[in-house]
Amino acid sequence: MNGRIQSVLVLGLGKVGCLVATLLHETGFKVMGVDHHEEAALPFRTERLDFSQPGEMKGKLKGFDAVVSCLPYHFNLGVATASHDVGIHYFDLTEDVRTTKAIIRMGDTAKGVLAPQCGLAPGFIAIVGAALAEKFDRVRSIKLRVGALPQNPTGLLGYAFNWSPEGVVNEYLNDCEVIEDGEIKWVSPLEWLETIVIHGVQLEAFTTSGGLGTMCETFKGRVENLDYKTIRYPGHAKLMNFFFHELLMRQDRKKAGEILVHAKPPVAEDVVYIHASVEGWKRGALSRDEFVRAYYPLEIAGRRWRAISWTTAASVCAVVEMVSNGSLPDKGFLKQERIPLQAFLKTVNGSLYLRGGERPFFA
Repeated sequence: MNGRIQSVLVLGLGKVGCLVATLLHETGFKVMGVDHHEEAALPFRTERLDFSQPGEMKGKLKGFDAVVSCLPYHFNLGVATASHDVGIHYFDLTEDVRTTKAIIRMGDTAKGVLAPQCGLAPGFIAIVGAALAEKFDRVRSIKLRVGALPQNPTGLLGYAFNWSPEGVVNEYLNDCEVIEDGEIKWVSPLEWLETIVIHGVQLEAFTTSGGLGTMCETFKGRVENLDYKTIRYPGHAKLMNFFFHELLMRQDRKKAGEILVHAKPPVAEDVVYIHASVEGWKRGALSRDEFVRAYYPLEIAGRRWRAISWTTAASVCAVVEMVSNGSLPDKGFLKQERIPLQAFLKTVNGSLYLRGGERPFFA
Protein backbone atom coordinates (compact mmCIF):
# COMPACT_ATOMS: atom_id res chain seq x y z
CA MET A 1 0.00 0.00 0.00
CA ASN A 2 1.58 3.26 -1.16
CA GLY A 3 0.23 6.46 0.37
CA ARG A 4 0.21 8.63 3.43
CA ILE A 5 -1.17 5.78 5.53
CA GLN A 6 0.64 2.44 5.64
CA SER A 7 -0.40 0.99 9.00
CA VAL A 8 -3.74 1.19 10.80
CA LEU A 9 -4.73 0.23 14.34
CA VAL A 10 -8.40 -0.77 14.65
CA LEU A 11 -9.84 -0.50 18.16
CA GLY A 12 -12.80 -2.76 18.91
CA LEU A 13 -13.44 -5.98 17.00
CA GLY A 14 -17.20 -6.25 17.35
CA LYS A 15 -19.80 -6.49 14.57
CA VAL A 16 -18.43 -3.48 12.69
CA GLY A 17 -14.84 -3.27 13.92
CA CYS A 18 -13.95 -6.75 12.72
CA LEU A 19 -15.20 -5.88 9.24
CA VAL A 20 -13.38 -2.51 9.26
CA ALA A 21 -10.12 -4.29 10.00
CA THR A 22 -10.86 -6.96 7.39
CA LEU A 23 -11.67 -4.43 4.66
CA LEU A 24 -8.55 -2.37 5.37
CA HIS A 25 -6.45 -5.55 5.34
CA GLU A 26 -8.04 -6.61 2.03
CA THR A 27 -7.35 -3.12 0.62
CA GLY A 28 -3.63 -3.49 1.35
CA PHE A 29 -3.07 -1.66 4.62
CA LYS A 30 -0.99 -3.21 7.39
CA VAL A 31 -3.62 -3.75 10.09
CA MET A 32 -3.62 -4.68 13.74
CA GLY A 33 -6.88 -5.20 15.61
CA VAL A 34 -7.23 -4.59 19.33
CA ASP A 35 -10.05 -5.65 21.64
CA HIS A 36 -10.61 -6.28 25.34
CA HIS A 37 -10.06 -9.95 24.55
CA GLU A 38 -7.74 -11.32 21.90
CA GLU A 39 -9.43 -12.54 18.73
CA ALA A 40 -8.31 -15.65 16.86
CA ALA A 41 -8.57 -16.87 13.25
CA LEU A 42 -8.42 -13.41 11.67
CA PRO A 43 -6.18 -12.56 8.70
CA PHE A 44 -4.39 -9.78 10.61
CA ARG A 45 -2.61 -9.52 13.94
CA THR A 46 -4.70 -8.94 17.06
CA GLU A 47 -3.86 -7.99 20.61
CA ARG A 48 -5.67 -7.49 23.88
CA LEU A 49 -5.96 -4.04 25.50
CA ASP A 50 -7.74 -2.48 28.47
CA PHE A 51 -9.42 0.56 26.87
CA SER A 52 -10.02 2.18 30.26
CA GLN A 53 -6.28 2.82 30.72
CA PRO A 54 -5.34 6.05 28.83
CA GLY A 55 -1.59 5.55 29.27
CA GLU A 56 -1.73 2.06 27.82
CA MET A 57 -3.83 3.39 24.93
CA LYS A 58 -1.35 6.11 23.99
CA GLY A 59 1.52 3.65 24.02
CA LYS A 60 -0.34 1.31 21.70
CA LEU A 61 -0.89 4.05 19.10
CA LYS A 62 2.81 4.73 18.62
CA GLY A 63 4.20 3.20 15.46
CA PHE A 64 0.93 3.41 13.52
CA ASP A 65 -0.02 5.98 10.88
CA ALA A 66 -3.73 5.94 11.76
CA VAL A 67 -6.26 4.63 14.25
CA VAL A 68 -9.90 3.73 13.62
CA SER A 69 -12.04 3.62 16.76
CA CYS A 70 -14.97 1.21 16.58
CA LEU A 71 -15.52 1.47 20.33
CA PRO A 72 -18.63 2.68 22.19
CA TYR A 73 -18.86 6.46 21.90
CA HIS A 74 -17.78 7.23 25.47
CA PHE A 75 -14.27 5.89 24.72
CA ASN A 76 -13.74 8.00 21.61
CA LEU A 77 -12.71 11.30 23.14
CA GLY A 78 -9.90 9.56 24.99
CA VAL A 79 -8.73 7.81 21.82
CA ALA A 80 -8.94 11.04 19.80
CA THR A 81 -6.95 12.91 22.44
CA ALA A 82 -4.28 10.21 22.50
CA SER A 83 -4.01 10.15 18.68
CA HIS A 84 -3.76 13.96 18.64
CA ASP A 85 -0.94 13.84 21.19
CA VAL A 86 0.91 11.10 19.30
CA GLY A 87 0.33 12.90 15.98
CA ILE A 88 -1.43 10.23 13.91
CA HIS A 89 -4.64 10.20 11.83
CA TYR A 90 -7.87 9.50 13.74
CA PHE A 91 -11.19 8.10 12.44
CA ASP A 92 -14.33 6.97 14.29
CA LEU A 93 -18.02 6.12 13.85
CA THR A 94 -19.52 8.21 16.65
CA GLU A 95 -22.95 9.82 16.51
CA ASP A 96 -22.38 11.58 19.84
CA VAL A 97 -22.53 15.37 19.38
CA ARG A 98 -20.54 16.30 22.50
CA THR A 99 -17.69 13.99 21.55
CA THR A 100 -17.49 15.49 18.07
CA LYS A 101 -17.52 19.09 19.35
CA ALA A 102 -14.64 18.26 21.69
CA ILE A 103 -12.68 16.71 18.79
CA ILE A 104 -13.32 19.79 16.64
CA ARG A 105 -11.48 21.91 19.22
CA MET A 106 -8.32 19.85 18.65
CA GLY A 107 -8.37 20.41 14.89
CA ASP A 108 -6.19 23.52 14.70
CA THR A 109 -3.27 21.82 16.44
CA ALA A 110 -3.62 18.34 14.92
CA LYS A 111 -0.66 16.92 13.00
CA GLY A 112 -2.93 14.38 11.32
CA VAL A 113 -6.56 14.21 10.25
CA LEU A 114 -9.27 14.12 12.92
CA ALA A 115 -12.26 12.47 11.24
CA PRO A 116 -15.08 11.43 13.55
CA GLN A 117 -18.56 10.48 12.31
CA CYS A 118 -17.28 8.35 9.40
CA GLY A 119 -20.04 5.75 9.48
CA LEU A 120 -23.41 5.62 7.77
CA ALA A 121 -25.31 8.35 9.67
CA PRO A 122 -23.50 10.53 10.40
CA GLY A 123 -21.08 9.88 7.58
CA PHE A 124 -22.20 8.62 4.19
CA ILE A 125 -25.58 10.33 4.41
CA ALA A 126 -23.87 13.74 4.79
CA ILE A 127 -21.68 13.02 1.76
CA VAL A 128 -24.80 12.21 -0.28
CA GLY A 129 -26.76 15.22 0.99
CA ALA A 130 -23.95 17.65 0.20
CA ALA A 131 -23.50 16.15 -3.28
CA LEU A 132 -27.20 16.64 -4.07
CA ALA A 133 -27.13 20.22 -2.76
CA GLU A 134 -24.16 21.14 -4.99
CA LYS A 135 -26.38 20.87 -8.07
CA PHE A 136 -28.68 23.72 -6.98
CA ASP A 137 -28.27 27.47 -7.36
CA ARG A 138 -30.30 28.00 -4.18
CA VAL A 139 -31.41 25.35 -1.69
CA ARG A 140 -34.75 25.35 0.10
CA SER A 141 -34.42 22.09 2.07
CA ILE A 142 -32.14 19.12 2.68
CA LYS A 143 -33.89 16.11 4.18
CA LEU A 144 -31.81 13.09 5.17
CA ARG A 145 -33.36 9.79 6.35
CA VAL A 146 -31.64 6.51 7.24
CA GLY A 147 -32.84 3.31 8.88
CA ALA A 148 -31.37 -0.13 9.58
CA LEU A 149 -34.23 -2.62 9.89
CA PRO A 150 -35.02 -6.34 9.80
CA GLN A 151 -36.19 -7.41 6.34
CA ASN A 152 -38.92 -9.54 7.92
CA PRO A 153 -40.11 -7.67 11.01
CA THR A 154 -42.15 -9.25 13.78
CA GLY A 155 -44.01 -7.73 16.72
CA LEU A 156 -45.30 -4.23 17.24
CA LEU A 157 -41.84 -2.58 17.32
CA GLY A 158 -40.80 -4.09 13.98
CA TYR A 159 -37.17 -3.82 15.00
CA ALA A 160 -34.00 -5.79 15.78
CA PHE A 161 -30.89 -4.42 17.52
CA ASN A 162 -28.27 -5.00 14.84
CA TRP A 163 -26.59 -1.78 15.99
CA SER A 164 -25.22 -0.74 19.37
CA PRO A 165 -28.11 -0.46 21.89
CA GLU A 166 -26.13 2.25 23.66
CA GLY A 167 -25.95 4.25 20.43
CA VAL A 168 -29.63 3.77 19.60
CA VAL A 169 -30.80 4.86 23.07
CA ASN A 170 -28.49 7.87 22.83
CA GLU A 171 -30.03 8.87 19.49
CA TYR A 172 -33.59 8.43 20.81
CA LEU A 173 -33.07 10.60 23.93
CA ASN A 174 -30.61 13.38 23.03
CA ASP A 175 -31.83 16.63 21.45
CA CYS A 176 -31.52 16.99 17.67
CA GLU A 177 -29.86 19.86 15.81
CA VAL A 178 -31.74 21.18 12.76
CA ILE A 179 -31.99 24.26 10.59
CA GLU A 180 -35.55 25.60 10.48
CA ASP A 181 -36.43 28.76 8.54
CA GLY A 182 -32.74 29.58 8.27
CA GLU A 183 -31.94 29.29 11.98
CA ILE A 184 -30.11 26.54 13.85
CA LYS A 185 -32.39 25.04 16.49
CA TRP A 186 -32.51 22.10 18.87
CA VAL A 187 -35.63 19.94 18.79
CA SER A 188 -36.78 16.87 20.70
CA PRO A 189 -36.09 13.35 19.40
CA LEU A 190 -38.90 10.97 18.38
CA GLU A 191 -40.86 13.92 16.92
CA TRP A 192 -41.73 15.42 13.50
CA LEU A 193 -43.23 12.07 12.49
CA GLU A 194 -43.73 11.53 8.75
CA THR A 195 -44.68 8.74 6.37
CA ILE A 196 -42.11 7.66 3.82
CA VAL A 197 -42.28 5.02 1.07
CA ILE A 198 -39.20 3.28 -0.39
CA HIS A 199 -39.57 0.72 -3.16
CA GLY A 200 -43.22 0.25 -2.26
CA VAL A 201 -42.58 -0.30 1.47
CA GLN A 202 -44.43 2.08 3.79
CA LEU A 203 -42.23 3.38 6.59
CA GLU A 204 -42.14 6.21 9.12
CA ALA A 205 -39.38 8.67 9.98
CA PHE A 206 -38.79 10.84 13.05
CA THR A 207 -36.09 13.05 14.55
CA THR A 208 -33.08 11.46 16.25
CA SER A 209 -29.82 12.92 17.51
CA GLY A 210 -26.46 13.12 15.78
CA GLY A 211 -27.28 12.09 12.22
CA LEU A 212 -26.36 15.45 10.67
CA GLY A 213 -22.87 15.60 12.11
CA THR A 214 -21.53 19.10 11.39
CA MET A 215 -23.93 19.92 8.54
CA CYS A 216 -25.90 22.58 10.40
CA GLU A 217 -22.73 24.61 10.91
CA THR A 218 -21.68 24.10 7.30
CA PHE A 219 -25.04 24.94 5.70
CA LYS A 220 -26.20 27.79 7.97
CA GLY A 221 -26.99 30.73 5.70
CA ARG A 222 -27.13 28.46 2.64
CA VAL A 223 -30.31 26.46 3.28
CA GLU A 224 -33.72 27.29 4.74
CA ASN A 225 -34.41 23.87 6.26
CA LEU A 226 -32.16 20.93 7.11
CA ASP A 227 -33.02 17.90 9.23
CA TYR A 228 -32.18 14.26 9.82
CA LYS A 229 -34.64 11.50 10.71
CA THR A 230 -34.41 7.81 11.47
CA ILE A 231 -36.51 5.39 9.39
CA ARG A 232 -38.56 2.68 11.08
CA TYR A 233 -41.62 0.55 10.35
CA PRO A 234 -44.96 2.28 11.17
CA GLY A 235 -45.87 2.48 14.86
CA HIS A 236 -42.30 2.31 16.20
CA ALA A 237 -42.04 5.95 17.34
CA LYS A 238 -45.27 5.79 19.34
CA LEU A 239 -44.12 2.70 21.23
CA MET A 240 -40.65 4.10 21.92
CA ASN A 241 -42.15 7.33 23.25
CA PHE A 242 -44.29 5.20 25.58
CA PHE A 243 -41.26 3.15 26.68
CA PHE A 244 -38.90 6.07 27.33
CA HIS A 245 -41.28 8.74 28.59
CA GLU A 246 -44.44 7.18 29.96
CA LEU A 247 -42.57 4.29 31.61
CA LEU A 248 -39.68 6.69 32.50
CA MET A 249 -37.00 4.40 31.05
CA ARG A 250 -35.16 7.53 29.95
CA GLN A 251 -33.97 7.76 33.57
CA ASP A 252 -31.91 4.56 33.19
CA ARG A 253 -30.38 4.39 29.71
CA LYS A 254 -28.27 1.33 30.45
CA LYS A 255 -31.26 -0.67 31.67
CA ALA A 256 -33.36 0.55 28.74
CA GLY A 257 -30.78 -0.79 26.30
CA GLU A 258 -30.62 -4.14 28.08
CA ILE A 259 -34.41 -4.55 27.98
CA LEU A 260 -34.64 -3.66 24.31
CA VAL A 261 -31.85 -6.02 23.19
CA HIS A 262 -33.31 -8.84 25.27
CA ALA A 263 -36.66 -8.29 23.55
CA LYS A 264 -35.34 -7.65 20.02
CA PRO A 265 -32.02 -9.45 19.40
CA PRO A 266 -30.04 -9.07 16.15
CA VAL A 267 -31.13 -10.76 12.91
CA ALA A 268 -29.01 -11.83 9.94
CA GLU A 269 -31.42 -10.63 7.24
CA ASP A 270 -31.45 -6.86 7.55
CA VAL A 271 -31.90 -3.93 5.19
CA VAL A 272 -30.53 -0.39 5.30
CA TYR A 273 -32.81 2.27 3.80
CA ILE A 274 -31.45 5.63 2.66
CA HIS A 275 -33.67 8.48 1.50
CA ALA A 276 -31.97 11.82 0.84
CA SER A 277 -33.75 14.67 -0.91
CA VAL A 278 -32.91 18.26 -1.74
CA GLU A 279 -35.33 20.92 -2.97
CA GLY A 280 -34.33 24.24 -4.47
CA TRP A 281 -33.89 26.28 -7.60
CA LYS A 282 -31.90 25.46 -10.72
CA ARG A 283 -31.77 28.17 -13.38
CA GLY A 284 -34.82 29.80 -11.80
CA ALA A 285 -36.99 26.65 -11.66
CA LEU A 286 -37.97 24.91 -8.43
CA SER A 287 -37.02 21.22 -8.48
CA ARG A 288 -36.22 18.23 -6.27
CA ASP A 289 -33.42 15.65 -6.48
CA GLU A 290 -33.36 12.37 -4.56
CA PHE A 291 -30.97 9.57 -3.63
CA VAL A 292 -33.03 6.54 -2.54
CA ARG A 293 -31.51 3.13 -1.90
CA ALA A 294 -32.14 -0.14 -0.07
CA TYR A 295 -28.95 -2.01 0.85
CA TYR A 296 -28.83 -5.69 1.75
CA PRO A 297 -26.27 -8.12 3.23
CA LEU A 298 -23.14 -8.77 1.16
CA GLU A 299 -20.50 -11.48 1.02
CA ILE A 300 -17.09 -9.94 1.73
CA ALA A 301 -13.82 -11.87 2.15
CA GLY A 302 -15.67 -15.18 2.22
CA ARG A 303 -18.19 -14.20 4.89
CA ARG A 304 -21.71 -12.81 4.70
CA TRP A 305 -22.10 -9.48 6.50
CA ARG A 306 -25.23 -7.65 7.60
CA ALA A 307 -26.19 -4.53 5.67
CA ILE A 308 -25.71 -2.24 8.67
CA SER A 309 -22.22 -3.69 9.25
CA TRP A 310 -20.88 -3.28 5.73
CA THR A 311 -22.48 0.10 5.01
CA THR A 312 -20.91 1.48 8.19
CA ALA A 313 -17.52 -0.21 7.75
CA ALA A 314 -17.20 0.58 4.04
CA SER A 315 -17.80 4.27 4.71
CA VAL A 316 -14.98 4.72 7.24
CA CYS A 317 -12.61 2.55 5.19
CA ALA A 318 -13.29 4.64 2.08
CA VAL A 319 -12.41 7.80 4.01
CA VAL A 320 -9.17 6.20 5.22
CA GLU A 321 -8.36 5.38 1.58
CA MET A 322 -9.02 8.96 0.50
CA VAL A 323 -6.81 10.47 3.20
CA SER A 324 -4.11 7.97 2.27
CA ASN A 325 -4.24 8.64 -1.50
CA GLY A 326 -4.22 12.42 -1.08
CA SER A 327 -7.75 13.17 -2.26
CA LEU A 328 -8.57 14.55 1.21
CA PRO A 329 -6.54 16.83 3.52
CA ASP A 330 -3.79 15.23 5.62
CA LYS A 331 -4.39 17.22 8.81
CA GLY A 332 -7.04 19.08 10.79
CA PHE A 333 -10.70 18.36 11.42
CA LEU A 334 -12.50 16.70 8.49
CA LYS A 335 -16.20 17.34 7.90
CA GLN A 336 -18.05 14.49 6.19
CA GLU A 337 -19.97 16.88 3.94
CA ARG A 338 -16.63 18.07 2.48
CA ILE A 339 -15.96 14.60 1.05
CA PRO A 340 -16.80 14.41 -2.69
CA LEU A 341 -19.27 11.61 -3.41
CA GLN A 342 -17.89 10.51 -6.78
CA ALA A 343 -14.33 10.23 -5.45
CA PHE A 344 -15.69 8.32 -2.45
CA LEU A 345 -17.49 5.82 -4.72
CA LYS A 346 -14.31 5.27 -6.75
CA THR A 347 -12.40 3.92 -3.75
CA VAL A 348 -12.15 0.17 -3.23
CA ASN A 349 -14.43 0.29 -0.20
CA GLY A 350 -16.75 3.07 -1.35
CA SER A 351 -17.53 1.04 -4.47
CA LEU A 352 -19.38 -1.46 -2.25
CA TYR A 353 -22.23 1.07 -2.23
CA LEU A 354 -22.52 0.57 -5.99
CA ARG A 355 -23.09 -3.19 -5.76
CA GLY A 356 -24.94 -3.62 -2.47
CA GLY A 357 -28.22 -2.02 -3.47
CA GLU A 358 -29.93 -4.99 -5.03
CA ARG A 359 -31.96 -7.52 -3.07
CA PRO A 360 -30.06 -10.84 -3.05
CA PHE A 361 -31.72 -13.67 -4.96
CA PHE A 362 -32.03 -17.10 -3.39
CA ALA A 363 -32.90 -20.01 -5.67
